[in-house]
Amino acid sequence: MEKITSAQNSRIKAYAKLHTRKEREHTGLFLIEGEHLLEEAEKENMVETVLTDTPDQYQLKNMIEVTPEIMKKLSSNVSAIHLIGVCHKKQMKIEAPHRLLLLDDIQDPGNFGTLIRTAVSFGFDGVVCSRDTVDLYNEKTIRSTQGAMFHMPVVYADLSAYLDDLHKDGFTVIATALRNAVPMHEIEKKEKMAFILGNEGNGVSLSLQNMADERLFIEMNGFESLNVAVAGGIVMYQYHQ
Repeated sequence: MEKITSAQNSRIKAYAKLHTRKEREHTGLFLIEGEHLLEEAEKENMVETVLTDTPDQYQLKNMIEVTPEIMKKLSSNVSAIHLIGVCHKKQMKIEAPHRLLLLDDIQDPGNFGTLIRTAVSFGFDGVVCSRDTVDLYNEKTIRSTQGAMFHMPVVYADLSAYLDDLHKDGFTVIATALRNAVPMHEIEKKEKMAFILGNEGNGVSLSLQNMADERLFIEMNGFESLNVAVAGGIVMYQYHQ
C-alpha cells in the first residue's frame, strides 16, 4: 500500500485545492468523508482513491495510508475522520421524468442537500438547478444529502429555457409563492409536474413565477413562510408519485 507522510506532497496539495468550487470544476474531482458516503459512492463507481490514517481497519480498493495531520488538513469535519474519498463527477441525465424539483438560486448547502435527500425519498426523478444555485459538490451539501446525491440526477440549467421545454413536454409547472397563489390543497395531482422552490431570501423570481402554470402556497397558522427545505418536503410529500 502506498504511504504519504508529508502534507506538502504534491498529491495532497492538489486534493486540498478541491475544497474550492473552481478547482472541482477544473478537475472534475471532489472529496467525500466517512464510511457511509464512501459506500454510496462506490455503488456508482465514482471513487478513485481512498485516504486513511487507519489502514488496518478497512479493506478498500485504491487505498493510500496518510498521517492524521494530512487527514485533518483535507477534512472539513470538526470531528476526526478516518476515511476520505477522492471521487470523480459523473455525467448526469434526467430520463423520462414525471416529477421534477426546480431550484431557483438556493444558497444554503444544508437546504440544498436536504432537498435532494427528500426528492429521493419521495420518488422524484430529478433536480434542476439555476446556474447560481450552490455547488452540488460543496462539502456541506454532500454531507447533508447523506449519500442521496449519488442516486439522484442533479443538473444545472437556464431555468427559463428549461421551463419552455417542460411545457412542450406536457408538464404542469408549479411555483411556490406567497402572493397571488392558490392553496396547496386546491392543486390536483397531474401526470407530469415540476415544482419551483426559490432563494432563501427572495423566493422564486417573478419571471419564473410568471412562466408557471400555477402559484402555490402552503396553508399554515402563525407564520407566513417556512424554511425552503421544510416547504419543499411538504410539497414533495403532497405530490409524490
